[in-house]
Amino acid sequence: MDFRILGLDPTPFRPLFGLSDDALRERGVLRVRIDSPRSAPDRITLDDAEPGETVLLLNYVYLDVATPYRGTHAIYVRENGGERFDRVNEVPSALRGRMLSVRAFDAAGMMVDADLVEGDQIEALIERLFAPPSVIYLQVHFAKRGCYAARVERAAGSTETAMP
Repeated sequence: MDFRILGLDPTPFRPLFGLSDDALRERGVLRVRIDSPRSAPDRITLDDAEPGETVLLLNYVYLDVATPYRGTHAIYVRENGGERFDRVNEVPSALRGRMLSVRAFDAAGMMVDADLVEGDQIEALIERLFAPPSVIYLQVHFAKRGCYAARVERAAGSTETAMP
C-alpha cells in the first residue's frame, strides 16, 4: 500500500511571519524561541526546529468537518517557512522516535478506527488502517500532547484514492 504524508500548506501562515510580538498576540499567536532539540516539530516541513530558532505557536483547525470529530489544537510552524513535506512512502523525521496517535476517517468525517504506534513503526499501522476501503485519510497526532502532526492519504495509484 503506497501512502502519501502531507505537512501543512504554508500559505495561510505566511501573513503571520515577521509580525511583531504584539501583533501576533492580538491574533492569539505566540513567538517561541526553542531551547531544546526535538521540542517543536514544524507542521509544514515535518522536521524539528533547532535550539535557537523561533517558531509560532498557534491554534489550528486540523479537522474542519461538521461532525463531533471537528478539532483544533496548538501547533508550531517555523517563521522562516520552508517547503511543505509531501512525499510518498517516506516518513518525516518529526514522526520518527515519537509516540503517535493515528486516526482513520471516512468520507463523512467520522473516525472509524485509531491506534497508537511508535513513529519508527508507523508504516505497518498505516497499511492496517487503510485496509478498509471506507477509510479515506488518516490523521497523525503526537500522542503525548495530542497535537495534530500530519495527514496521510492513499498515494495515487493505490487501490483507493483520497478525497481532496
